[in-house]
Amino acid sequence: MSNIAGKAYAMNVITPVRWYTAWVNKLFFWVALKRPSTLQGLITLSLIHYARWVIVGRKQFPHVSPEQPKEKLKYSYMLFFSNFNGSWDQYVDSFTFAIPGGLDLFWKWNIRYSKSVALTPFHRYIQYNQLETIHYYSAYPLAASNDIKSAQTVRESLLAFNRTVDQGSDQEFERRYKALLRGLQHDLGEMHPTPIISMSAAQVEKRVRWHAGQLDQERPHG
Repeated sequence: MSNIAGKAYAMNVITPVRWYTAWVNKLFFWVALKRPSTLQGLITLSLIHYARWVIVGRKQFPHVSPEQPKEKLKYSYMLFFSNFNGSWDQYVDSFTFAIPGGLDLFWKWNIRYSKSVALTPFHRYIQYNQLETIHYYSAYPLAASNDIKSAQTVRESLLAFNRTVDQGSDQEFERRYKALLRGLQHDLGEMHPTPIISMSAAQVEKRVRWHAGQLDQERPHG
């Protein structure tokens, strides 16, 4: 399952939109950029690393060389890219519950869009138009988005503490150090691999253990 890299899942969805209504989508995107509050429900979802919508006009697709024949496309296309933690179902459902009206505005003019509610038709629409991510790199494969935020909080707190380490008595240092630890309790968790969410991922893990010589050691001997 190449959409997965560590704890992160990559989603790429390409949906056709009538070329003469593509400008309406661009207008909605422009309003969302100018008024971020329209996406507040989406911004509060901590499982999302990144999400972006892009409109590509039917005459805007790149050509590899001048000799390549120009394509005569009937539709423009809307590209949706996102990285997130968790399963596919959790992510799509979270979108539906967070900004159902926003999803309907963004995809309203797309061909055969079923609306975000009810869930089953919306799931089918996304599955039909999703492209598999052939290559996907994750800089922090064992970290969820909240792990990264916590690491940043710990780093900034330690740097601030280090600037005052020579100030005051030993008792004062101990008091401030314990206060620092109490303040960072929720940000000091360990990072672990995600639970297996597909059989293909389980087979990859099994092959890794076999190459490391661990599989034979795990078998019972009698």
